[in-house]
Amino acid sequence: MSDPDWKPTWRKPVGVLALLIGMLIYSGIVVTLVEPISRWPVLAQVPVYLVLGIVWLLPLRRFLIWMETGRWG
Repeated sequence: MSDPDWKPTWRKPVGVLALLIGMLIYSGIVVTLVEPISRWPVLAQVPVYLVLGIVWLLPLRRFLIWMETGRWG
């Protein structure tokens, strides 16, 4: 059932902390952009918020692979 060679790694706790810190920084950047963007017409705001909502997911896959395996690919 369990692998006798399994050893806990530092990558997961460090990765979770890095993910939380990264999301705090990203959300802080996005919050500073909200005020100027809110003056735009609604149809111009929608694509900007869609991009800002999706762009943080792009590096997430490789980061989660690194947390699990130690490799970036």
